[in-house]
Amino acid sequence: MQVGDDLFRAVGIDDPGAVIDWELRPEDTFGTFESWGGRERLRHNGERFYYFFIDGWAEPPCVCLMERAVKHARVLARITAPQELVQAAIHNQGRKITLDRSYAIDAALATWLRAHLIERFDPTLVTVRREPQTQDMTDRDLAPVAPPAEPARLPCAPQELDDAAAHDLIRSWNFYDRLLNPEGNFANAFVLQADGLTVLDLATGVEWQRRGLAAITSVIGAQRYAKKMNQQAFAGHSDWRLPSLAEALSLLAPRANRFGYQTHSCLSTRQPYIFTSQARRPGGRWFVDLQNGNAFWASAFNPGGYARLCRSSSGKAVASR
Repeated sequence: MQVGDDLFRAVGIDDPGAVIDWELRPEDTFGTFESWGGRERLRHNGERFYYFFIDGWAEPPCVCLMERAVKHARVLARITAPQELVQAAIHNQGRKITLDRSYAIDAALATWLRAHLIERFDPTLVTVRREPQTQDMTDRDLAPVAPPAEPARLPCAPQELDDAAAHDLIRSWNFYDRLLNPEGNFANAFVLQADGLTVLDLATGVEWQRRGLAAITSVIGAQRYAKKMNQQAFAGHSDWRLPSLAEALSLLAPRANRFGYQTHSCLSTRQPYIFTSQARRPGGRWFVDLQNGNAFWASAFNPGGYARLCRSSSGKAVASR
């Protein structure tokens, strides 16, 4: 048995050649995996790299184990490390000139990780990220619904929102959010469209992809995906876009569905948390977590989200009230 095998088994990696790359830093990953400039270190496009980094968008910041390859990024687990070591590693790297808050681990944190996860393995320090089930959606819970007299005209403009504005949005529309409005309940009225690829929410007039981009990506990748779907006229339409924060929040339900997600079971679980079209002021991007049922903000620069597209059923975005 190799040193570190217990960690990889715990996160579901059965590759006997898997090792931690202690030199790989978040800022190196774009050139290595997303462009052609740094590919000399790769033997082939399917090669997997594993490294630790600090997610500075989390509260408090935490250490994550990442799996990386060409056009592939997946957080395997969050690591409970001493907060004083995490904060020291962030402090030692100084203020970033970009809005991104993904930090490299430093020597002291690397020494601690080696001692507690590699040389001897403490499973209590590892929170493995859950993977979606094999069956990821169903039509069984779709029932005939009567359309409302007037669909809700959700805000759709992609303007920046600060925390206070986002919190007001959640409460004013009575969206469910397990942290900010646990009593909320925005009622959907989903109707399956003829091709089975989309559902129309009669409550809002917004049509949704049932499945979206299953690979984790950056906001640029999500926007490219929308462009591609429009070029291909997905489901017969060419006006697909990322949802606004309000539109994405409208998908949340106070009760978990049969797959354990806080949304309707007609939507795939392959997109556990989705990008919105709205940036956060002063920095970051708004996301909606369909698995846990809340809005949050994080970096949009490094791969860190999924894309599920929507469109206004009228063919153009409706105005906010």
